[in-house]
Amino acid sequence: MDKNRLYHALWIVFSYSLLYTAASFVFSCAVERRAGVFSGGPEAAVPNGMGGISFQDDSSFVSVSASPDEGGMAPADMVTGVPEPSEYSRPQMLFNTSYTVRQGDTIGQIAMSFGLNQDTILSVNGVKNARLLQIGQQLKIPNQDGILYKVKKGDSLGKIAENYQVEVSALRTVNELFSERVNEGSSVFVPGAKLNLMDLQEINGDLFNWPVRGYITSRYGYRASPFGGARQFHTGIDIGAAMGTPIRAAMAGRVSGVGYNDTSGNYVVITHHSGYRSLYAHLSVVRTKAGAYVRTGDLIGDVGSTGLSTGPHLHFTVYKNGVTINPSAVMH
Repeated sequence: MDKNRLYHALWIVFSYSLLYTAASFVFSCAVERRAGVFSGGPEAAVPNGMGGISFQDDSSFVSVSASPDEGGMAPADMVTGVPEPSEYSRPQMLFNTSYTVRQGDTIGQIAMSFGLNQDTILSVNGVKNARLLQIGQQLKIPNQDGILYKVKKGDSLGKIAENYQVEVSALRTVNELFSERVNEGSSVFVPGAKLNLMDLQEINGDLFNWPVRGYITSRYGYRASPFGGARQFHTGIDIGAAMGTPIRAAMAGRVSGVGYNDTSGNYVVITHHSGYRSLYAHLSVVRTKAGAYVRTGDLIGDVGSTGLSTGPHLHFTVYKNGVTINPSAVMH
């Protein structure tokens, strides 16, 4: 009798062990299936019609509902299994660190090393010519991408936000503002914004093509006059080239002037966007006319030596809002 009771007890223990093993196996299968979904396994995510998502494969259906966050999507940590810090997905207050320019640095390389767009570095530091970056120069490095916007008369945060397609709340958070009123002349950091293409080209010196194949014989700035040696300011650059070499429009625009005078000889003036004009002087032949629209690279004349000239060359001047600037700073 005692022996029968012992056998019975052993059978009960064995049965429970089998049940426990089977339950563990089923549970582990379910976990693996769900893990397969999160790690990009064969299951597919489909809407469940209840504001969440469900996961299914060809043989069975396992439903896991994820309540949508404020953006209508499942939280990132439910999709990746890694919690996402909330500060990564909401506007952050702006702050800057400092970087000292080293030999060989460029704006593009510096921006890339900090995970930013070059527009951000250029704008925050007020860089007007990226080619004039100096070793030892201190640059501000912001903690996020964006540009500085100078507030104009009549501006409000709402208007700025609309223009750059950002939320007003983001502007207030980033700039630590407590109302939508902003003062004319002040600067507002616009997160995620970029410089317009023309401004970026101007800063990088990529606006104008070379108008003629040749070599610079006289640069922009003060020089001794080739006619008498007196100190004078040279308003452009002289590009030496053979007589008759084609001269082409350095940037698209409208031909606003064609003519002749004793100094420039035969000349062409082209008006471009953003307040730019270009002058092409000493031409032997003019091959365009006033009022014509020319594209970058269109033929406008031939190299000559008309007017006050010492030999065949092109005198090339660039104006910004009526004032001459160094053409070399905006040519590529």
